[in-house]
Amino acid sequence: MQTIAAFDRMGEENAFAVLARAAALQAEGRDIINLGIGQPDFKTPAHIVEAAIKALKDGHHGYTPASGLPQTREAVVRRTITMTGVEVSPDRVMIMPGGKPTMYAAITMFGEPGAEILYPDPGFPIYRSMIDFTGAKPVPIPIREENGFAFSAEETLSKITPATRLLIVNSPANPTGGVTPRSEIEKLVAGLAQHPHVAIMSDEIYDVMTYDGESHTSLLGFPEIRDRLIILNGWSKTWAMTGWRMGWSIWPEGPGGARLYDNVRKLAVNCWSCVNAPSQFAGIAAIDGPQDDVHAMLKAFDSRRKLVAKRLNAIDNIRCATPKGAFYAFPNIKDTGFKSKDLAARLLEESGVALVGGPDFGEYGEGYIRFSCAASEEQIEAAIKRFAAFLEKNKDG
Repeated sequence: MQTIAAFDRMGEENAFAVLARAAALQAEGRDIINLGIGQPDFKTPAHIVEAAIKALKDGHHGYTPASGLPQTREAVVRRTITMTGVEVSPDRVMIMPGGKPTMYAAITMFGEPGAEILYPDPGFPIYRSMIDFTGAKPVPIPIREENGFAFSAEETLSKITPATRLLIVNSPANPTGGVTPRSEIEKLVAGLAQHPHVAIMSDEIYDVMTYDGESHTSLLGFPEIRDRLIILNGWSKTWAMTGWRMGWSIWPEGPGGARLYDNVRKLAVNCWSCVNAPSQFAGIAAIDGPQDDVHAMLKAFDSRRKLVAKRLNAIDNIRCATPKGAFYAFPNIKDTGFKSKDLAARLLEESGVALVGGPDFGEYGEGYIRFSCAASEEQIEAAIKRFAAFLEKNKDG
């Protein structure tokens, strides 16, 4: 049986493979510390869970509109105003089953053989996977440690050609924890004026997670690109709702935006029909309810990312920039003598520490390894002790 070549080009997110292997080892009785998966270790706040339960008890068991319940889209509008000061139309808001469907929709709309799509590298691996799937040419934007893991506007703009259809940006960023400063984003937006044929997808899923006085700059704040801007966001990270599969996207203004929005609505009808009602009511409660649990979680992440950087920088041949956003650290391991994926594999099998090798996030990820800070400080301390002991035992790689 033969499938089309596009499926042979499709990649995946190796963090899930690491999660599965870690679970298998745990099932064998091994003591595993998992710092590989990118999900908060906190439970979804109780008032959000109760909203879903109430929705079920109230009989919200049926289909919902493909674009999302009107009241859920209105909640996203309120949240967007609070976070960015920008008012968007609910008719441009799409409720999605997680963040990945927005990537899939945007990349497949603009990607085809002969087209080019720019994406961050190292970056979330599904960007590259979906670009390859469409047959478009993937053009990596190097995300460099020496630049604080922020993208360079100048370097990004230099990679645009007449064939470029879509530019993907992500700040705060996975896997690096980098935050691109507003000044660099302003340079990018100014330069994009020379390239009106390029659409932009801004992945802002970690928008609340910034530290050390850094602040998130949403591309929504630049009206000059609103007619070609797609925003990706959602509930998974901010409210510890990864398993609820709840995301949203905001699509461009103007006639062209209306066409794109209708395209993604039809894609929903063809692929997932709609997002389930109880989760949408939970999403409304998340946005409109108390944010105390969110603030407590962010305070914990702030403390943990400092701890990770401090402990890693105390290890010989390891250099770790203190992450400015999200909940990841991306230490430099180039002086250890190990290749990144080999190191990650051996750490899991021999030391019981689950991490993800940098090349799983792109070719520029070689020489780095991702630590998730979404674990308790006790687990972080134990994991880094095992990491240091492994390196000491295997000095020659």
